[in-house]
Amino acid sequence: MNLYFKNDLYWMGKKQIFRMPFGLLMKWLGGIPVDRSRSNNLVASVVEEFKKSDSLVVTVPPEGSRSKVDSWKTGFYYIASGAGVPILLAFLDYENKTGGYGPLITTTDSIENDMSRIKEFYKDISGRINSKKSV
Repeated sequence: MNLYFKNDLYWMGKKQIFRMPFGLLMKWLGGIPVDRSRSNNLVASVVEEFKKSDSLVVTVPPEGSRSKVDSWKTGFYYIASGAGVPILLAFLDYENKTGGYGPLITTTDSIENDMSRIKEFYKDISGRINSKKSV
């Protein structure tokens, strides 16, 4: 039996990658430009997009890919919580040359507990540049 689901997949990226000549391609591929230099209530905007769609899937890129981070941002968590959708944990483990999906996390009333569960899942996964890894 073949099981699959089909959804339009959307992802968020820095607005700079949406400039010409690749801007139209990035949007066609489902890209949503994000201006990280301004506080423009991205969380509320994405929650509204979820409310308008029956089948929206949004991919949120990981942090720390270009520089070390001391703590994780929580926008992805508040998007999922506000939209009432689960978080699907996914990974690319560069050290082991594997990738895949983990559990679906449904947000609760305790961001601390939920984030602990998420960080526990990622603790043994190696990023491309491990010196930048931070949990």
